[in-house]
Amino acid sequence: MAETKKTEEILTYKGKPLVRCGDEIYYGSMEDPYVIRMQIKTKKEVNGVEIADKVTVQLMATDPYLSPRKQLVKSSEKKGLYLAMDIADIWLERALAGK
Repeated sequence: MAETKKTEEILTYKGKPLVRCGDEIYYGSMEDPYVIRMQIKTKKEVNGVEIADKVTVQLMATDPYLSPRKQLVKSSEKKGLYLAMDIADIWLERALAGK
């Protein structure tokens, strides 16, 4: 029997991986020193479609030897996924550039 290999493409945003698991979205590569975690706190319905309303954005260090409290570098709450993605990209770019 021939096996068919299913290749899944990873969704990216500005060249970095974007992975969603339920109401959590991870932006960036776990191989990098920092990654962004976005948690959708509340949702609202607009024209019959459910969209994110309040989103918590967290810049986190990926070092597994740090305590969870020390892994969290920055945190903010934004209204809407667009604003959350905007600040997430800025924070991640600055953190990876060492600024």
